[in-house]
Amino acid sequence: MKILVTGSAGFIGFHTAIALAKAGHEVVGLDNINDYYDVRLKFARGEESGFSREEMESGRPAVSTKYPGYSFIKADISDMSGVTSLFDEHRFDVVCNLAAQAGVRYSIENPYAYIKSNIDGFLNILEACRRFPVKHLVYASSSSVYGLNEKVPFSETDRTDSPVSLYAATKKADELMAGVYSKLYSIPSTGLRFFTVYGPWGRPDMAPMLFLKSISQGKPIKVFNNGELYRDFTYIDDIVKGVISVIEAAAPKGEVAHRIYNIGNSKPVLLTDFIEAVEKASGKEAIKVMTEMQQGDVFQTYADTTRLEEDFGYRPGTPLSEGIGHLYKWFVNHSDLF
Repeated sequence: MKILVTGSAGFIGFHTAIALAKAGHEVVGLDNINDYYDVRLKFARGEESGFSREEMESGRPAVSTKYPGYSFIKADISDMSGVTSLFDEHRFDVVCNLAAQAGVRYSIENPYAYIKSNIDGFLNILEACRRFPVKHLVYASSSSVYGLNEKVPFSETDRTDSPVSLYAATKKADELMAGVYSKLYSIPSTGLRFFTVYGPWGRPDMAPMLFLKSISQGKPIKVFNNGELYRDFTYIDDIVKGVISVIEAAAPKGEVAHRIYNIGNSKPVLLTDFIEAVEKASGKEAIKVMTEMQQGDVFQTYADTTRLEEDFGYRPGTPLSEGIGHLYKWFVNHSDLF
């Protein structure tokens, strides 16, 4: 299949695009390489994918030197004319939209970035899928749509109409928009509510990498809500396997061909236990600074992945200690990026 992966210089997009190329698909990666975090990491992911920094910055299509059938172009999904031209040229079979402005706390500082990417950009993807029909649109949602839901584990049937951050609100809007387009224009689509993903090449603004960096360097770490937070930490390899299973499976059918799935580990971990795992992997003790809950944050995330297991055989199997061990080994060899 010919597959578009947006956000391919991002954490999950990088791993997904490579996995698809290894599986023999023709992959077109797209990313605007914004500076939400240090672009050196994004270019390093690109180099690992077989693209030079010069090629990635040029805005012209580049062909991977490592993975046959994988090409990359620097572009922004908020640019409708560029998105239209890309779809017109390639006539994709499947679109995997992982491009988004991420981060809960940053949405308080820079709300317009979230509307531009997560609302305007996603609308452009939907419109392009309408004008140039695809067999399946798979897109990233987030566990943040559950807001302050106290019922655990979180199920796809739970209410998601009380987000506590603009980021969460944009992700809920994406789900609603995709549902409408599926119904109006028969666009088969699947939304994946990602829970906390970690692993090599991960985002530097997320807790796993922040903790690993500070603990390794002997610097203090902020422990929000005095460590009384639970996160459904999921190793990147498990996530990618789930995403690939959805992409390669038959698209949803029916009057409204739109589905939503949780994708996580279904084993929430206490934040202090996660820190202990990092301490063991690094052999260094964390200097903890206990702080209050942050605005827009939630107490617990906990995925009920029954639906994804039943429909796609999803089985996350990487223990926390093993995943943190892989992450630490990677970090030691790439600490210059942080």
